[in-house]
Amino acid sequence: MEKRVRQQIPDHRIWKIYGTEYKEITKTILAAADLAGRIGDRQARIGIKPNLVVASPAQLGGTTHPEVVAGIIEYLQENGFSRIIVAEGSWVGDRTADAFDYCGYNALSEKYGVPLVDTQKEKWHEKDCAGMKLNITNIVDRIDFLINVPVMKGHCQTRMTCALKNMKGLIPNSEKSRFHRLGLHKPIAHLQKGIHQDFIVVDHICGDLDFEEGGNPVVRNCVMAATDPVLVDAYACHLMQYSVNEVPYVRMAEKLGVGTADLSRAEIIRLNTGSEEDELPRQDRILEVSYAVEEVDSCSACYGNLVHALTRLREEGLLDKLTDRIAIGQGMQGRTGRLGVGRCTENFDTCIMGCPPEPEKIYRELKEYIVKNMQ
Repeated sequence: MEKRVRQQIPDHRIWKIYGTEYKEITKTILAAADLAGRIGDRQARIGIKPNLVVASPAQLGGTTHPEVVAGIIEYLQENGFSRIIVAEGSWVGDRTADAFDYCGYNALSEKYGVPLVDTQKEKWHEKDCAGMKLNITNIVDRIDFLINVPVMKGHCQTRMTCALKNMKGLIPNSEKSRFHRLGLHKPIAHLQKGIHQDFIVVDHICGDLDFEEGGNPVVRNCVMAATDPVLVDAYACHLMQYSVNEVPYVRMAEKLGVGTADLSRAEIIRLNTGSEEDELPRQDRILEVSYAVEEVDSCSACYGNLVHALTRLREEGLLDKLTDRIAIGQGMQGRTGRLGVGRCTENFDTCIMGCPPEPEKIYRELKEYIVKNMQ
């Protein structure tokens, strides 16, 4: 299907605005970046891709604020665009339908007459993405102009997630699992050659600095806009006090020609002044508990839930009393051992079952295991 809007070469500008009226500041930043002029054709089919990884309220730091998406929709409709959809697929183990409902997107859909597309239910096709064949949901081919609305936040396996990784919501669940078997970074980078994001609106309001699903928000009350996803992610690394080299898929995407990671070329346009310093405190809670884990190709949901449980056990002084490392991940399928988490370790002597098991279940059963072995 022929696209109505030509792909534009990303520029090096990043707009920033601060405030607590999230819908209004989003509309202001879109006007400053001239989003309507960038799209042009009022008959263009516009897709909005938020981050609804789980059914969790945005104020916990894991999902895109519905007010930001409302601001995008209102801006588009006020400028004569009517062919708008919201498309997303939650991570493996959670239902997108629950996230749409719990996160306020069903209400958005009803208020603005904008359809919601659950990519977990979409058919998909294989596409050659710069020499790597990846499966992409068909909705991508029905969109002329894609607006990516990620949350800038931490991630238990890649340290940081923002514009580039958010495209994973447009692939089928089976492919999300395969991404982890492929090592995450390389397929995330190559996915950008199969899905072109035309404009980015970053929810930098209160992202969790450790966990993709949220739970420990750090408030910044900021919205950013840009066109280069590589530059956005490089800037996010800077704000979170990581070097770009600590998030390998950013450099990989740069080498594939997706954008630039050279922050010296970035033009930061501040529309107003925030009350907080730009840089965020670097969080290392995942590193503080990862020594207890033997991980091979685990899915983010499973690993993230385990880290939540281990953090609680560490705070209670119990983690150091665990004498067995915890096996987790798809690479553990068919293996045996003493202690494992998730269905992939079902052959282990002790397995905390689930795909993924809930954090509370992991915490409870690990605590029982530790106490039992202390006696």
